[in-house]
Amino acid sequence: MNTLQTSDYIVFLIYFVIVAGYGLWIYNRKKAESASSKDYFLAEGSLTWWAIGASLIASNISAEQFIGMSGAGFTLGLAIATYEWMAAATLVIVAVFFIPVYLKNKIFTMPQFLSQRYNETVAMIMAVFWLLLYVVVNLTSILFLGALAVSSISGINFTVCMYALAIFSIIITLGGMKVIGYTDVIQVFFLILGGLATTYLALDLVAQNNGSSGVINGFNLITSQADDHFHMIFDKDNKNFVDLPGLTVLVGGMWIVNLNYWGCNQYITQRALGADLKTARGGLLFAAFLKLLMPIIVVLPGIAAYVLYKQEVFTTEMLVNGEVNPDSAYPVLLNLLPPGLKGLSFAALTAAVVASLAGKANSIATIFTLDVYKKIFNPNASEANQVFTGKITIIATMLLAVVIAPHLGIEKGGFKYIQEYTGFVSPGIFAMFILGFFWKRTTSSAAMFATIGGFILSVVLKFLPEWTDLSFLYPAGFAVNVNGVYEIPFLDRMGFVFVFCIIGMYLISILENRKGVNPKGLEIDSSMFKTNTSFTVGALLIFGILLALYTVFW
Repeated sequence: MNTLQTSDYIVFLIYFVIVAGYGLWIYNRKKAESASSKDYFLAEGSLTWWAIGASLIASNISAEQFIGMSGAGFTLGLAIATYEWMAAATLVIVAVFFIPVYLKNKIFTMPQFLSQRYNETVAMIMAVFWLLLYVVVNLTSILFLGALAVSSISGINFTVCMYALAIFSIIITLGGMKVIGYTDVIQVFFLILGGLATTYLALDLVAQNNGSSGVINGFNLITSQADDHFHMIFDKDNKNFVDLPGLTVLVGGMWIVNLNYWGCNQYITQRALGADLKTARGGLLFAAFLKLLMPIIVVLPGIAAYVLYKQEVFTTEMLVNGEVNPDSAYPVLLNLLPPGLKGLSFAALTAAVVASLAGKANSIATIFTLDVYKKIFNPNASEANQVFTGKITIIATMLLAVVIAPHLGIEKGGFKYIQEYTGFVSPGIFAMFILGFFWKRTTSSAAMFATIGGFILSVVLKFLPEWTDLSFLYPAGFAVNVNGVYEIPFLDRMGFVFVFCIIGMYLISILENRKGVNPKGLEIDSSMFKTNTSFTVGALLIFGILLALYTVFW
């Protein structure tokens, strides 16, 4: 039943009061302290390791994971968990190699890095690009998918849900990064608790439908009745190979997806840039451990829904316009929850959406204020003026998202949609960052080539003609779609584009070096990358768990 009962509203109200009340308390405490722009945008020196880790996860997990990744679990199975588990490995790498570079060189925004490493032209172009990407694609898609999910579960009008989510997010975001960071701890608590409740119900429902009960029995049943859904690495003859092409998830494009997202993304790195190195690394390591847990919350329910669908426990509920829509899996499960428990899971989903919206809006405000407004419109802006500009930007961008969101129409395969189309630009951006970090001879022209050339090649590889022959990589005719286009897996496409960008950047830089161009390198020494014992032990534990998971579910 797509409605909430009185007990559900009570549980949700408790969640709202706790988050809003705690946020207000943090905000009032903060007002008595520094009101600098860095404190507002970065919570400089204020966030603990656990607050940073929780905020990273709260900002990352949203409707596209709860709805989209559960839908992918319904279709692809556990293999989709590679996005989460490889992210855990990536967070360790970012903590060891990326964060020290940012902190040592006092870098607070991604455009600032580009300005410091390359030049103002590259920085400004990318600042405008990121603002457009964050507002028009990311913020609006989070709002759209979030409102769609909340509406389908509660029965509340889509537009009402959209406005409510936007207003709640603005309330949280206007308090600055410190409020976002600490309220995210509560958001993650509800997110995990409500998510585990849904997983428990789904597995128990499978068990009950087969004459038993309990989570363990339910898990054993889905592993036996949907054995094909418990393989992490697909063979070439697998119908889903185009989505997750074999070993690419371990040695190819999946690294580009994750390293760009977790290491070169204002939306994410912003949480750690206001802390010292030990605290930042501790937060990233904590986030990595939480990432290992996420597939239990966002993938297993989708696989359980697949088993229940095959057993005809529900059929019509999964249909949209007469076709099975995998993204309906999670809402259908939530609508089976008993009153009260449904309210808890509803709060978890809302927490995920609101935290992501707040984090994205804060990142937009940070880039616009520090990298556009202060550089172009008001170079002498006071600290108070910068904070005020940031708040106005938050409200303006959220209103813009409300206007754009209803016209997106991402009603099916939302997770894949976001991953694939972000992949048009991420290989070039990551190439620009990685060489900018670790090769001092990289030039500004090379950086521009990676950004523009990488995007152009991504488009070309997306629309290869039907007669293309890549049989040495893929089975003949394997990826020809209904439009007569030879479409290779987008993760492979990202890997090819990244290699192209690296080679192009290397050649351009070498040529310019010979002409006397002297690039601006960053301050780097090997001691920056040393880690303390506790971090090293934690990192080894992460990799050990990942090795075990991939061995068991290969």
